Formats: sequence, structure tokens, C-alpha cells
Amino acid sequence: MTRDALQPTARWYVRATVSVAVLGTVWCAAHLGAGIGIEAVAYLFVPAGGVLAAASVRHLTRTGRGLDPVAARFWRTVLVAVVLVTVGYAWLAADMLAHPDEVRTRSMPVPAAALAAIGFLIAVWALARVPVVASRGEQRWHMVLDRTIAFLGCTSVLWYAGIAPMLTAREPWSRQAMLLVGLGLLVAVGAVTKVSYLAGGPVDPTAMRFVAAGGGVPAGAVGVLAVQFGYIASVPAQAIVMPLAPVLIALGAAAQGRAVHRSRRDPDPAGMVLPYLATILVGVPLVAVAAGAPLRWPARMALVAAVLVTALVMVRQYLAYRENARLLRAAQDHQDRLRYEVSHDGLTGLANRALFRERLTAALAAGGPVAVLLIDLDDFKTVNDLLGHGAGDRLLVAMAGLLRAETGDDHLAVRVGGDEFAVLMTGNRADPQDLAERALAALTQPISEHRLLVRASIGIAVAAPGATLDSVLRDADVALYTAKQRGKAGIVRYEDGMGEPVLAHMQLGGELRRALDNDEFRVVYQPIVRLDRNWVIGVEALVRWHHPTRGLVSPADFIPAAERTGLIVPLGRFVLRETCRQAAAWLAEFGAGALKEAGLNVSARQLHDPDFVSDVATALRDSGLPRERLVLEVTESGVLRGPQISRTLHELDGMGIRLALDDFGTGESSLSLLRAVPAAIVKLDKSFVDGIEIDDGRPADARQAVARAVIQLAHALGLDTVAEGIESPEQVAALLELGYTRGQGFHLYEPMPADGVSRVLERQRAIEARAAKEVGVRRC
Repeated sequence: MTRDALQPTARWYVRATVSVAVLGTVWCAAHLGAGIGIEAVAYLFVPAGGVLAAASVRHLTRTGRGLDPVAARFWRTVLVAVVLVTVGYAWLAADMLAHPDEVRTRSMPVPAAALAAIGFLIAVWALARVPVVASRGEQRWHMVLDRTIAFLGCTSVLWYAGIAPMLTAREPWSRQAMLLVGLGLLVAVGAVTKVSYLAGGPVDPTAMRFVAAGGGVPAGAVGVLAVQFGYIASVPAQAIVMPLAPVLIALGAAAQGRAVHRSRRDPDPAGMVLPYLATILVGVPLVAVAAGAPLRWPARMALVAAVLVTALVMVRQYLAYRENARLLRAAQDHQDRLRYEVSHDGLTGLANRALFRERLTAALAAGGPVAVLLIDLDDFKTVNDLLGHGAGDRLLVAMAGLLRAETGDDHLAVRVGGDEFAVLMTGNRADPQDLAERALAALTQPISEHRLLVRASIGIAVAAPGATLDSVLRDADVALYTAKQRGKAGIVRYEDGMGEPVLAHMQLGGELRRALDNDEFRVVYQPIVRLDRNWVIGVEALVRWHHPTRGLVSPADFIPAAERTGLIVPLGRFVLRETCRQAAAWLAEFGAGALKEAGLNVSARQLHDPDFVSDVATALRDSGLPRERLVLEVTESGVLRGPQISRTLHELDGMGIRLALDDFGTGESSLSLLRAVPAAIVKLDKSFVDGIEIDDGRPADARQAVARAVIQLAHALGLDTVAEGIESPEQVAALLELGYTRGQGFHLYEPMPADGVSRVLERQRAIEARAAKEVGVRRC
């Protein structure tokens, strides 16, 4: 049944029980005022209201759809309790109607009292089974103490003001009546204590309060009437006071019905106040005795309860003190942990940039000697790419441990960010050069669980008098940058004037974007020739920067800046498109046999770009250059940058594009690369060509061993070879003798613009035409 259908019926039961109570009040007034009816009639109103209250609870349990199982169990138990109490009072009414002359003095039949008492006890049991706020450990003991204090305090007052006066009254009531009054008060105290600790449901707190009032209000009123008026009070008690209990039970059932479709509320805040209120109430008997009330045994029992409550309050306060102390310690620990996390690196545990700047500022303000070391791991990105970020993190942790061991407690080791560390050194005994040398010496041994050999570049800056935080960090940055420019794995100490070339180099990187937008880059081509007849069969594209004020900028200057800034990707895209366009134009002008290949260098940064493969496909499609004519040259160090590059290379190979290993022989894994990389061409590095023609009396095989090994390995694997950096005819002769057929170098052709290559191709076409004509003349 829906809520809308439930409430009218629940309201009807409330009105019906109210009607019974009103009828009892009217009858009592008529009886006491005009003597209408016999006193035994007063006993009919309680069972009549009880029947209606039981019906309202039964209606809730049977038709209240959505009622929580715990709430349904509670109200079913309350229903049993109400039925038993109703039966007991119906029995009493029948007994009084059978003995109308003994109404004021006749006791409740024992079976009837037993039924009612069992009903009250079942109600107490139902209240005990209602769940309260979940708690564990000390919190659970806090709740138990609070509930015990509240229960004893309220019970003490009710005993002193309610039950005890009935026991000592001039006209004492029967034991059955006092037992039922006491149980009614027990239900009230239990419900009040329980409702203060409900966790917002499943039993509605308002409904629980009505149940508490249903036991406590009639019982308390009956006790007052018994003490003040004696036996004559039995009629108004039965006709006016006790019929209120069914009314309150029906109101509780209606409140639970309204709560079925209402969201649960937070626990009642009164639960925090109730123990304090009970502590005040338990003092009422003490105040009464102090005011002159006789110290009889009921008062003594109340005094014992007051002592117990006081002892429990002391225990509760001690537990609260312990809990507060624990919370304060936890808050302090949390604050310390937050302070540590704010000032330290989460991965390595070293001081972070914020603490570094704070300590450096304080050291500079103190005026003593201050030195800063900036340490950067060389090629750390390669570790991440090849072994994964987990291995990279463990390497950083190992590096942090190494710095701790070298710096000790005298200096501050810092992780600035990424793979960059720092050390702040203060005091007259600080020797930054010695520390830097010890750190590099420690890195000559493998570190981390992967047993990696890593290198580092270190920049040192010693604070000059009056130096600021920013100036010291800038000097250390310049020194580190210079160390990396000088070949890495080195130590550079900042000196005056060192920053100008670094600044110029950084400004050069800033000008690259403008140069790309202003079309300041040009592509030149170095021919690749057949060594036996000096015949051009291909070209390698190279990029040149024509700066408007600096003139021709060397690739050795701007290519590293392009790599560092990421502009190598758009720059490489420009070279790719221009090379494809120009090569297709040469093929269209001079024929398919004029040029077998057009190559260009590709950086690892470009191969990491997810759009690189599509850029190559677009350049080929737009230019019309056959895919087999394009050669992409990659360095050995470039292809060792992780699985992404390997996937890109295999995808390019699958497209029919030829790959060349540039500067072959200078890397660390040349032989394994020939199997791992789908290369079609091997380009022998210039360092192995230099001096290959020199005859200094040593066996030729000793000087030419590498070149011979490369050509033999390439032939065995079916790869083409190109010798780079040829600078003399003697080198050409030596290479031909070793079996090399193709090469490039300044002796053969210097890099030239596209029209220079066109003139070479035109000359070769003329030579071929004359040769063909001569062959034709001979045949004739």
C-alpha cells in the first residue's frame, strides 16, 4: 500500500483512540460530578483503546510497503506487547465488573498482571533490539557509559519521585499495580535512552518517542495520583490517564508510516545532551535530602545511584581525556605528515623544490658560504622508453639514496623535478667540487635493482657576496647546461661570462618558430655517387638556416635547439615535404632512371610523434614520389628509444619505404640492431673512413678491419652500403678495394641547392645520350 493510502487509515486509528480517551474523560467527569454509572466502567476504556492501538500497529506491519525489515520486526514485537497488555487489562475490567463493590480495594488478578507485565517486558526487549549508531573500540565503551549514565540518572529520579512514594503512601497500591507502573516507567526510560542513539533509522525516532511516552506518561501520572489521592484516584487513572497509552502507541505507528517514504535523518543530537541531563537529574534526590526530606531507604537507594552515576561520569571523562589526547596526537601527526609532504618529494623522500628555495634563501640571508650543485641524469628518457617508467622511478630512488650517502647530514639533497637533483652546501668546510667528483665516481658502479650504469652532468654555482636566490639558481643552470653541451658526464663550475653563449643559444631556440613562419630554412642536397664512375644515383637532403641578421646558421647550433624545443617535428615535416616534392620533380624531368633514392635524416623526436607515419604518407601522396625512392635515415642511438619507435619503423617498412642506419658503427648495439631494425641500407660512419687510405707500415687489415667487417656483414644480410665522409681519391680507391660501391663526401660533391643537382643530372643525361649515340654509330 502506498503512503497516500496508508496515512488516512493510520489517522483513523489515531482519531479512534483519541475518541476512546475523550469518552473516558467525559464519563469520569459525569461519574465524579453526578454519580452516573458504577466505578467498574472506568476499567473498560484501557482495553478498548488497546484494541484500537493493536489494530493500528497490525495495519502498519501488514500494509506498510517499503518498511525496513528491522523496523518491521520491531513493530511486530510491539504488536505482541500491546496485545498482551490489552488482554491483561481486559481481564482486569472483567474482574472489576464481576466485583463492582470492591473496585477501590480489589487488586489486579495475578494472571492479568502477569500478561501485562510480560507485554511490558516484550516492549523493553523490542527496544533493546533496535540498532544504534555503529561503533567500535573505545567509541563503543563511550556509548555504553553514556547510555548507562542516562539510564541510571533517569531511573533514579523516577524511582525517587514515582515508585518510592507509592510504596510509602498512606493507602499503598497493590504490588501488581506498582509492578506495572514500574515497568511502564522502564519502557519510557529505555525508549528515551535508545532514541538518543539511533543512527537515523530504520525505526523512526519520532515513533520511538511516542512509544516512550506511551509507557512513561501514564505510569508517571498514575504514580502521582496514587500518592496524592490514594484509592479514589483509581477511577480517573483508569478512565482518563491510562487510555492515553493507546493514543500514543497509535501516534507512533502513524509516525512510522510517514517515515517509510522519507529519507533517513542524521542521529539525534540529543544523544550528546542526555548523559549531562541525567547527571543533573540524579542530583534531585540529593537536593531534596539537603532541603530536609527524610533519609529513608528509597532516598538511600537514590543516593547510591547518584554515587554510581558520579563514578561512571569520572570513568567517562577519563576515557574522553584519553580519546582527546589520541585525537590531538593524530592531528599533530597529520599536520607533521602534511608539512613533510609539502616540503619533500613523494617518490624519493628528498627535499623538494619549495624546501630547497626556502633553505637557500635562509642560507643567503645568513651570509655564510653557500654553494649549489645541479645534477641531471644523462639520457634518462632512454631508460623510461626501454624499460618503462617503473624502472625509471626505481632509478631515481637509487640516485636519491646515492646522494644521501654522499651528502650525509651536513648538506641538503634535493629532487628538483624529473631527473634533475640538487645539493645545497653551506659552511666553511663545504667543497662542492669534491662532492661532485665523488658523486660521478659513485655512478661508475651499477645502481638500482636493474643494475644500470648511468651518467650525470653537474653544474656548480658558488654564491658571490650579495647574490640572490634567482641569481644563484641561474648560474647553476648555466653551468649544468654548459656541462651537457660539452658532452655530458662532466662537471662545470660557473664562471663570469659563461651565461652569454648559453643565453644566445636559448635565444636561438626562441627564434626557430619565427624562422619557420618566415620561410628562412632551405633544403640542400648532397649527392650519393657510384664510386667506380663518380655517377650520381641519389641525394641526401640537408637543412640550412639563412638568418636575416646572423647569416648562415650552422646545423650544429640550431638542430639541438630544435630538438630541445620540440620544433624539430615541424622542421622535419618541412624537409620531408620539400624533399619528396623536389625528388618527384627530378624524376619527372630526367626520367625514372635518373635518381634511385632521395634520403633525409629523421630524429628520435620525430619517430615518437604519433602523426609521423601519416605525415610521410601525405608527403608521398601529395608529391607523387614512389615510396621505394624515399629513404629515411635514423641513427643507432635514435632507434634505441623504446617500443614506440620500433613500431613506427616497422610500419614505415611495411609501407615500402627504405630505412638506412646512419653513422653505423658508432652506437652501442650495432650488430643487434641489424636484426631488430628493418634497415635496407647501412651508412658507414665517417670516423671509419678517415685514414683508411694511410699506409704507415702497419698491416692494412688492422686499419680497415671495421670497414671490411661492415661490408661483409651487410652483404651477408642483403643490405646496401654507403660510405660517408669521403674526402680524397685515395679513400675512394681504398673503399673500392674493400667492396664499397657507393659513397658521399666533400671530395665527391659538396651539399648544393636543388638547381645544382639539376645541372649534375642534366650533365649525366647528356653523357648517357652521347654514349648511346656512339654505340649506335659503331653498330652501323
